[in-house]
Amino acid sequence: ELAIRVAERLGMVGLLGVEMFARGEEILVNELAPRPHNSGHQTLECAETSQFEQHVRAVCGLPLGPTALRSPAAMVNLLGDLWKGGREPDWSAVRAAPGAPLHLYGKGRPAPGRKMGHITVIDPAVDRAVRRAEELHAALAG
Repeated sequence: ELAIRVAERLGMVGLLGVEMFARGEEILVNELAPRPHNSGHQTLECAETSQFEQHVRAVCGLPLGPTALRSPAAMVNLLGDLWKGGREPDWSAVRAAPGAPLHLYGKGRPAPGRKMGHITVIDPAVDRAVRRAEELHAALAG
């Protein structure tokens, strides 16, 4: 409800990612992203309409697409910390994992904390998706 009020107040057209934190009973708005946002990248695989397509539809005045999930998923960000000594991680375990698309953003230089990509794990059981995502990330971290 808070995110909807913020978007309406700003007169938003398109997507608005609203990152919030709960501090006790208080809700804090941390970030407003008026664009597709990395927190929704998993929609490429698991939603009927990805956040990218939805944004284009909204900005172009087209009808919005359905938002239902096709499957539960878990996403793990790949930070520059994984590029130990400037060496790219061994992606073989991720590439061999079924239902775990790897997305690398093509950024030139990794840096600690810099988002370099993500893995989305799709599984009918969300707890299993989370566990598999954590295992794949741990394999990369070595």
